[in-house]
Amino acid sequence: MSEQSTSTDLTRRRMLQGAVVALTAATGTVVLGLTGPGAGSTAAAGLEGDDSFDEVFQQRRIQGMPMAAGTAMPSGHQHGAMGYQVLIDGRELHMMRNADGTWISVLDHYRTFSTPRALARSAVIALHGAQLVPISV
Repeated sequence: MSEQSTSTDLTRRRMLQGAVVALTAATGTVVLGLTGPGAGSTAAAGLEGDDSFDEVFQQRRIQGMPMAAGTAMPSGHQHGAMGYQVLIDGRELHMMRNADGTWISVLDHYRTFSTPRALARSAVIALHGAQLVPISV
């Protein structure tokens, strides 16, 4: 009978370990959800502070800035919600923020980038010296 008791104890131990692992994973998810991209005062844009940039990268001027609702863009479109705008040599790079906080652009929508600056630099590399062409939406 002691063999059966030992086998049951091992099963209970494993079940308890599994429950602890599951609880730890669930708690980690809740903490991540509370501290994720939407937790700050700029929650609509998911950006912290002033995330603007203006620099020359590979002989191209790249600029990035948070945009408020109703802001007119160089393309003439109105930005309906809080967002972000990137310009390459004064031309708008169409980009989008993913649910996980990463960024994608029309030049390479299979790769994600952690910041608009990284996305802009990658776009300059992908252009190989070509100019951005306006996209009609």
